[in-house]
Amino acid sequence: MADVELVKKMLRAVLQANKSGVSLSRLQSEYKELTGEQIPHKQMGHNHLDALLASMPTLVRIERNRSGETMCFASGSNETAHLAKVVARQRSSKKTGRPHLVNTQMRVKPAAPLVLNGKILDHHFGAFASINTSTQLLSLACFKNHYNFYKRMTLPSRFQKEVHAHLSRNSQQTGRNPGSGKGKPYNPQQVQGRIREILGKYSNGFWVSKLPQIYRELYKQDLPTESIKDLETWTHICTVEKTCSSNPSELLLYPAKEQTATSSPSPTLNPDSTSAPVPTSNTPADKPLQSPVQKRPPSARLTRSGSRSPHPDLKLKLEELLVKYSNGLWAHALPKLFQDTYKTKLPGHVLENLHLLSDICTIDYPMPDNPKRAILYRRSSTGVGEGEDENCNRRNSSISEEELMVRQELGRRLSNHAVPSLQIPKEEYPSVLVVEATNTNAVILRYIGEGYSQAQESMEDEMREFYGLDQSSPCPLSSLSSGQLVAVRAEEEEEILRAQVCEVMADKVKVYYVDHGFSEVISKTKVFELHEKFFQLPFQATKCKLAGLGPFCQEPAVLKKFETMASGRILLAEILERGQTPLVVLYDTSQDDDVNINAACMKALQDKTLVNSAYMNVTVSSVCSDGTVYCQLPSRGLAKLNEILENIETYFHSQVTSEFLVSRPFCGKGCLARYKGKWSRVEITNLHGSRVLDILFIDVGVQASVEVFELREIPPPFLRDLMAIPPQAVKCCLADLAVSVGSWTPDAVQWLREKVLNTTDCSMKVAKVDETKRCIYIHLFTDKSFHDPARSLNHQMAQSDLFKQRPDVFLTSHRFLLKSHVHMTVFFFSGNNIDVYVSVACHPGHFVLQPWRDMYKLVVLMGEMILYYNKTEQKPLNIEKNQIYAAKVENNWHRVLVKGVLTNGLVSVYELDYGKHELVSCTQLRPLIKEFRQLPFQGITAQLAGLKPRQWSEEASIVFRNHVEKKPLVAQLEAVQEAANPWDRKLTVFLVDTSQEERDIWVHDIMAEFADELTNEL
Repeated sequence: MADVELVKKMLRAVLQANKSGVSLSRLQSEYKELTGEQIPHKQMGHNHLDALLASMPTLVRIERNRSGETMCFASGSNETAHLAKVVARQRSSKKTGRPHLVNTQMRVKPAAPLVLNGKILDHHFGAFASINTSTQLLSLACFKNHYNFYKRMTLPSRFQKEVHAHLSRNSQQTGRNPGSGKGKPYNPQQVQGRIREILGKYSNGFWVSKLPQIYRELYKQDLPTESIKDLETWTHICTVEKTCSSNPSELLLYPAKEQTATSSPSPTLNPDSTSAPVPTSNTPADKPLQSPVQKRPPSARLTRSGSRSPHPDLKLKLEELLVKYSNGLWAHALPKLFQDTYKTKLPGHVLENLHLLSDICTIDYPMPDNPKRAILYRRSSTGVGEGEDENCNRRNSSISEEELMVRQELGRRLSNHAVPSLQIPKEEYPSVLVVEATNTNAVILRYIGEGYSQAQESMEDEMREFYGLDQSSPCPLSSLSSGQLVAVRAEEEEEILRAQVCEVMADKVKVYYVDHGFSEVISKTKVFELHEKFFQLPFQATKCKLAGLGPFCQEPAVLKKFETMASGRILLAEILERGQTPLVVLYDTSQDDDVNINAACMKALQDKTLVNSAYMNVTVSSVCSDGTVYCQLPSRGLAKLNEILENIETYFHSQVTSEFLVSRPFCGKGCLARYKGKWSRVEITNLHGSRVLDILFIDVGVQASVEVFELREIPPPFLRDLMAIPPQAVKCCLADLAVSVGSWTPDAVQWLREKVLNTTDCSMKVAKVDETKRCIYIHLFTDKSFHDPARSLNHQMAQSDLFKQRPDVFLTSHRFLLKSHVHMTVFFFSGNNIDVYVSVACHPGHFVLQPWRDMYKLVVLMGEMILYYNKTEQKPLNIEKNQIYAAKVENNWHRVLVKGVLTNGLVSVYELDYGKHELVSCTQLRPLIKEFRQLPFQGITAQLAGLKPRQWSEEASIVFRNHVEKKPLVAQLEAVQEAANPWDRKLTVFLVDTSQEERDIWVHDIMAEFADELTNEL
């Protein structure tokens, strides 16, 4: 049962922090942001949130604004004013949009003698940014933009001496990786590629002594010490020259000198130079010398540049593929992708010499222990580390400037004022009010929220007052012209709205309401001159394109479905592309399950007459582990589908182009993937970053996890015919069973699979249709005797012991075979400053943080685990407490520690990378193979330094969570409590929020202040 008084206290805090009111949907999200959970209206006896709020008139006042949106206001109680002040202070310090990369390079007050500037830039994060539609993967949208910060961190006096000592003895290694010590093996290929990038940026050369600092700033990693010794041997990468100075450490680094196919004399060197001559291409020395410390990995062997350099045509084709996959492409995918796209084999030496592609792409090695696992990113022409988003913003800026010029010209001609262009909200899922759509490529909508609908309402309130009905109010305009911006008194005689003149008639005028997105014919007496102060807010009515519906943008069935589901409603918009007309996917989140509006509109194209009512000769195409059955029913649609897919197979063989590669995946998108060697229709059901995704083969009911390069767009000549055919796999559940879907035992699933798979003469009888779950409950037969219920598989399973749990079957005392594995560990040292992300925060005495520098490696690892485990069959597994496994939690595979095994088949696990506790079915556990144990576990338990140990109240815990959970911060390490297992270690850290430009926030100071406030209140 929910704590009613605590819920009221938290609701009051949120409402008092929003003095101008908060929408019903925003109230829910802000409450969750503050407390970490939804408002528990059902536990408090109310089916809907608005019913709960209506029962609290002393706490909340409910009104509807002009947009029809429900707004909530505080009723004025002062009981928890002190808590509201703290919440308001938190809210005012927040920035909208994505969290920023944080700066670990701390600097003291201006009065101190040492000021250290630094910036962080890591291009890895751009490769994996995307909305993860499951709840477990860390949302990587915060990694997509790259920010350089020059922060000033003001240190309390008690820290100045300590930090000065740390910075002075290690001024160039703040936040260093303790594992990159002298003599440690490193990946030469990765370092060479990065040095090549640096030299491309600093083509005029720089001091070798500056290389470690530049390397750290760009890649957020320390340059391996041994690589500096190897620079002179990397003549294909760089040229090292010694100056005339007497100081032998003053070396200059330049890009490698051009090598030609003809021999040329060695360059003249300074007599004191220690650098080796650059070998020419006809000498035996054209392969660089091996490092005496670390041998070059096999994939890093170099070939003769004159004879093995990729042909320009080959580079153009590879660059074309990289353009399609702007978020990165795994090198191992190149051969098959190249063969499928261009119908020719990729030369084998390309993968062995990836450095030869460094002029068209950036090469990254997220798994240092496996140099063959490289990711290729298309090289940006705008410089190192500048990704797609920055270029996109520049394009947006140019578009806005062009649009602004048009409006400025209009202003000079009509009213000498220009209206600024509307900026797309920074968040990736803004709320929108859909106005109307006569074309899915031009859906009219309005953004909801601060700076948009709220600013518009404030402006219209001011306009209502300015254009009042008293004698001093402005007079109607006597002269009107098409295109003119005006103020219009609406028909209700209460509202004054901004509008643009469309057509001037005798005594009437047709106007378009630029903030509301619709037109109206009104009397000229209701039109007034628009005052200059009302030109400041951008027009709020804007347009968007619905992703995936372009070819059917004016299809009547699609527009009718959209009108029914979306028009006049407030929806959630996922922004896929930020252009002049953004590309979006709309979701209705008002129901228990989110509804993808785009996918629903696409389904409106299906021809229902292609499904008949025959239930004989049924093929069971799939039996899922939860008991769901997919059946194929004989129909005209199935025959037509097979014919079209055969034609597509022939069409693809005749095409040599990359235009059918899927470069913009999103949930609900329909496309093609290989099933048993042939192209088949699929729907994308979930995204894991930008590379790995879950799909459903809609005509066989098989779910799979694939990489994005395995998908193809449906060719335009076949698109309309293919979309008209409904999915041929019907989702079914067996009726009249004592257990529900999701509670099936492995024995029951296996028994049913053996009975029905690969059998083509099954029959079925429909018991009922559940529209809400889109499922048909059936009686299934392995012959045509569907008139006799006793012969159904349902009856046979109900009479068997297949669903009986076996007590203690999963409890075992055997030693776990994988226990001997060595677990990789991250080392920390007191005084270090570390970029971290707080994944879980219970209270100041217990939270879980993740090192920022390896987060992209965790994303790569989880993608690999999804691909590996979703393709492996479930096998019997003895599960033992305190041992490590891979577990499927919702849609993702995690590395977990088993905390307890229950006799009902559930297992209590602890996610070693995120610090969360979960209950999962024993059928969702797999052995954690060695390949997935190389990355150290990323979830590190910690407690906040600078505070006295105490029992933290619920209010204090909520405030702490609101400040740190799901946020990137800087952790200053105070102490390390070591343990035998890495997951038992505990750090004591100071947490610092450096996201504000003006000042840095020390979290322990806030918690100390909050604790004092609560003490004073008592």
